[in-house]
Amino acid sequence: MRRKRRSTKPGILVTLALLLLYSILEWTGTPNELAGYVVGVADGDTLTLLTPDRKRVRIRLAEIDAPEKAQPFGQRSKRALSDICLNKQARVTVRDIDRYGRSVGLVLCDGDKDANATMVSSGLAWVYAQYSASSALRRLEDVARREKRGLWADHDPLPPWEWRKQRRQ
Repeated sequence: MRRKRRSTKPGILVTLALLLLYSILEWTGTPNELAGYVVGVADGDTLTLLTPDRKRVRIRLAEIDAPEKAQPFGQRSKRALSDICLNKQARVTVRDIDRYGRSVGLVLCDGDKDANATMVSSGLAWVYAQYSASSALRRLEDVARREKRGLWADHDPLPPWEWRKQRRQ
């Protein structure tokens, strides 16, 4: 007597189970999401997050570059990020680790305030075109530029990557 073959193969079931597990891990934010309390702001695109396990993590806001502290609008940019995030809860979707060991990511503060987009929209950070594929951020920058918000009020603002390059030379 012949046995009937099952229509599903064990390999397919294992693959589906692994995909389900991966989806659950992504949905819960493990391992590329951080949460915590913002305890420091270094400048307009870098902050320090204190995680629930009391670990301090330096965070670089992805896809943007804010004026350096010594540049025009540098201090104002730092104050703006402080107003958005300092002493507030934050969630970070980590995209990368930079050469300085900082986690690079999208930052939501105080519930759902998008720090990356807010900094660009207020004219206190550039879209870092070299590292950004976000057309939404570029549109926010275009509006800020047109309305002469923040650093766009200057006649010819110098992007921080060019400012840093000049300082090195």
